Amino acid sequence: MISKSFPKQLAKAAVRFRTQLPYVPRALALAYRAAGALTIVWLLLLMVQGLLPVALVYLTKVLVDGVATVIASGTGARNLITLAPSAAAMGGVLIATEVLAGVGRWLRTEQAEKVQDHVHELIHAQAMRLDLSYYDDPGYYDQLHRARVDALSRPAALLENVGALTQSLITLIAMAGVLLTFGLAIPLVLALSTIPALLVVLRHTMRFHHWRVQNTPAIRKTHYYDMMLTSRDAAAEMRLFHLGAHFRTLFTGLRRKLRRDRVRLARDEAFASAGAALLGLAGLAGALSWMGIRAAQGLYTLGDLALFAQAFFQGQRMMRSLLGSFGEIYRNTMFLENLFEFLALAPRIYAPQKPAAWTGLQKAIEFRNIVFCYPGNERPALNGFNLTVEAGKITALVGENGAGKTTLIKLLCRFYDPASGVVLADGTDLKNYSPEDLRRRITVLFQEPVRYADTVRANIALGDIESRPDDNRVEQAAKDAGADSPISRLPEGYQAILGKWFGGAELSGGEWQRLALARAFLRQADLILLDEPTSFMDSWAEADWLSRFRRLTAGRTSLIITHRFTTAMQADIIHVLDQGRVIESGSHEALLAAGGRYAASWKRQMSGGKTDGSCSRTNA
Repeated sequence: MISKSFPKQLAKAAVRFRTQLPYVPRALALAYRAAGALTIVWLLLLMVQGLLPVALVYLTKVLVDGVATVIASGTGARNLITLAPSAAAMGGVLIATEVLAGVGRWLRTEQAEKVQDHVHELIHAQAMRLDLSYYDDPGYYDQLHRARVDALSRPAALLENVGALTQSLITLIAMAGVLLTFGLAIPLVLALSTIPALLVVLRHTMRFHHWRVQNTPAIRKTHYYDMMLTSRDAAAEMRLFHLGAHFRTLFTGLRRKLRRDRVRLARDEAFASAGAALLGLAGLAGALSWMGIRAAQGLYTLGDLALFAQAFFQGQRMMRSLLGSFGEIYRNTMFLENLFEFLALAPRIYAPQKPAAWTGLQKAIEFRNIVFCYPGNERPALNGFNLTVEAGKITALVGENGAGKTTLIKLLCRFYDPASGVVLADGTDLKNYSPEDLRRRITVLFQEPVRYADTVRANIALGDIESRPDDNRVEQAAKDAGADSPISRLPEGYQAILGKWFGGAELSGGEWQRLALARAFLRQADLILLDEPTSFMDSWAEADWLSRFRRLTAGRTSLIITHRFTTAMQADIIHVLDQGRVIESGSHEALLAAGGRYAASWKRQMSGGKTDGSCSRTNA
């Protein structure tokens, strides 16, 4: 039942438990902050519930002795009336036990819901506080998974474990007091009969936690395969390329392994627990045999025998409950370590203690000698990069995929900081600004904007939600982005729900993009960053939008990343990027006259070799 290496494992577990003990008061404090006075009421209820079994055992002795006396006296059943107060008291204890158990379940449920909501809030706030660089690290996803899935309910569970431990301890101490009247050795026998159960609990807890931590990546993979088989985003390719069987095979194969391991753990625990229970029953049988012999010798009454049997049995049950609660506390502290480790992660993008005040962009944004690698990637996205984006002008960046164009947007938003070099706004390092304040001055259309499953109005208003935009502002932003036409075709207009998540209307890719443009234009920011703003639009929609673009951006600084020359040619200046460097700069006309990469790509487009007007390396 217990392996030879278990003593070493037990010692290791004891050391680890000592290191994890600080998490217990932190988790209880967290639970108290969430549940408040409800926790105090719950603890008082536990104390009363802990004493009720002792009262029941004592009243059993009184009734058994009373019945035995009546039988021995030969006076008949009429004298049983003298036992009515004790019987009524027992009935009252039984009723109180059931009522308080129901009230306890109600309080625990309310507590657990409040605590879980509070932990959700902490995890969400922490996830939003951390930088984008964490999302480049697979280890972060493991930590996030363990915090969200494995540790989310642990503070509430720990609170319940501590409550059960407290209640069992109260009952056990009272029962031990009862058993002491039969001899000092009896409580010792009670304790020894439950030690095997303690060892089983500790060993299984350690094995399960180790298995869970080791298999976190595999568990996340099963979630990923499940998502691919059930999500709308992947549905078309799943069917077109007949990928369903492939992903089902991956899912079932991994689940089979996880299930086999988990069942093996449960089987080992079941056999070990059965063995421990048999040893406990042997202890109970021995104690009852000793007590039966003493009762036969006339040293104890039938009531004493009943009292002893119930007290010993209840004591064993409370010891098992106590050990079970202790094991659960140990298990939960191991998972709480995951939660608090996640909550302790620190952002890598820091705000200065005395941030500079943003006074608007008057001169230029400058990238000076920028060196930047994405976390976990040895190849620099930018290496010695230099660029000036003049204030009040439209600047376009063109180049092949992977040239570093989108990286510039991420650096401007301070989602990342460069490894070396500086990004300056009118000569001030962006690191001197508060990241939150800086981002309020920027509006961005990302290459893959989010499609919010909400109303049309909400999809646009989210671009400047802090200002609580009214309907006029929302509708004007939609008109500016050319989104008003597809919105007008929706039966409910701006109140129409979008996306299939909640049974709403679906838009085309270009219509979603125009909605995202409206969201970007809603914010009256100093710096407008657009990543492939017309990539999903047809030529008519693109021409319509470009015709109004200069009016919309008048007096503001715009940076456009695009593969389409028809979009780039609207810029005041175009920079051609290749492998993280600027290789050409100038207006559309100047670049055509220079006869370089840009001109070659343009000529290829005009001759019909390219229909999307993209600037690719193969075109040069």
